[in-house]
Amino acid sequence: MVLVFLADGFEEVEAVTPVDILRRGGVPVKTCTVTPGIREVRGAHGILFTADLTPEELPEDETCILLPGGMPGTLNLKASGVVCDRIRRGKERGVWLTAICAAPTVLSACGVLKGEKATCYPGMEGELDCEETLPRQVVVSGKVITGRGPGAAADFGFAILAALKGREKAEQVRSAMCYAGGENL
Repeated sequence: MVLVFLADGFEEVEAVTPVDILRRGGVPVKTCTVTPGIREVRGAHGILFTADLTPEELPEDETCILLPGGMPGTLNLKASGVVCDRIRRGKERGVWLTAICAAPTVLSACGVLKGEKATCYPGMEGELDCEETLPRQVVVSGKVITGRGPGAAADFGFAILAALKGREKAEQVRSAMCYAGGENL
């Protein structure tokens, strides 16, 4: 199961696009707010979402954690002890850790990017403590997948699907969606 953390001010396309791609590929996905007891969360562009879970309801069976970027969503993710704790435990358990746009800075803040290559929203590279930042749409390094920004949301989703279900499944979904991109498939 992919666990997607949603914090007020998240970039909507960076959450919805990968979630849609993963579900089309047969991957179970659950969204979770970072605010105890509250399922509603508002995106950076004012769209209101209802998450599947609250922090109190978190399962222990995720195979992947996904962090959408956006502002102030990324800052709200960083401020959440639940998110960082889950990321650190995920790293120890070999869970895929994925973040897009500004959210790779959350992975850095939690200490899980050391020794990895990554990408992020242009201008935020200085906030990453990774081995190397690359100006690519998507970077896969070990069990970490990072995406550059909103325009990379589909490529990011397909890279996660390929990691979880294989390149063939990712290509099937990409083809069925008539998506012409896909630098990392």
